[in-house]
Amino acid sequence: MGTLMSMTGFARESGVLADGTGFVWELRSVNGRGLDLRLRLPNGQDALEASLREALTKRLKRGNVSATLTLKREERPRLAIDPAALDQALRLALDLAARIPGSAPPRAEALLALPGVMRSEVPEPDESQEDAKRGELTAAWGQALEGLVAARRAEGAKLLDILAGLLDGVAALREQAIAEAADQPEAQRRRMLDQLAALLGEAGTARVPEERLAQEVALLAQKSDVREELDRLGAHIEAARALLKAGEGAGRKLDFLTQEFVREANTLCSKSASVPLTRTGLELKAAIERLKEQAANVE
Repeated sequence: MGTLMSMTGFARESGVLADGTGFVWELRSVNGRGLDLRLRLPNGQDALEASLREALTKRLKRGNVSATLTLKREERPRLAIDPAALDQALRLALDLAARIPGSAPPRAEALLALPGVMRSEVPEPDESQEDAKRGELTAAWGQALEGLVAARRAEGAKLLDILAGLLDGVAALREQAIAEAADQPEAQRRRMLDQLAALLGEAGTARVPEERLAQEVALLAQKSDVREELDRLGAHIEAARALLKAGEGAGRKLDFLTQEFVREANTLCSKSASVPLTRTGLELKAAIERLKEQAANVE
């Protein structure tokens, strides 16, 4: 058997950048018809998106992937004096002190505590440092992506065993259907004789030419012949096993094959002329539905 990759997985990568910023990448993926990435990036990190998408498309083929980057930097804000605000506050304080005889001159700490005199200073970003930061985050994305691939492969290994078992179950039901379909002509002949006896009585049944009866039974048998459906189903089973043996990238073909499985099972049930074959056909449809649900997880 080859190595399948599931579309379900989770990965987390965390660390500290060179400038002291802590980061966390979280990646989750679920089933999807194609490859879709939904990114949640902090403000100012939108420039990362193109390189992240490019790296993703090189490692994955299908699945809905959601990725979140969280940044946290522990630093105290830098405070600075607003000269214009300080000058205005000092003039007002000195003017007020001059009007009040004996009053003390304004104190520096009182002036600095006034609203607007002190302000937080945000340093201008250094473009070279920002480029280095984006490079570190992109490298960490690559590590998180490898973790996601590993998780999807681990899920794929479990999925491979499940699919192989389900295919064996479908194959066993097909063999059972082949055996039950072989009895259909005789069962139809008996049913026709019973219906004629109910309509004409035993004596009337005896007057029906055997040749005519054989023609009617042959016509019914032709209409209810399921050998072609069972042959095609057998071919689909072998094709599915070959895909599992081939390994990665089998998801789309498995999706198509399971639809063909369903089609053959539906036709089998519609053509069935016996209760046992109908029961087996219904069991086959249920088994194929389980196979289809699991195949939908394959990349």
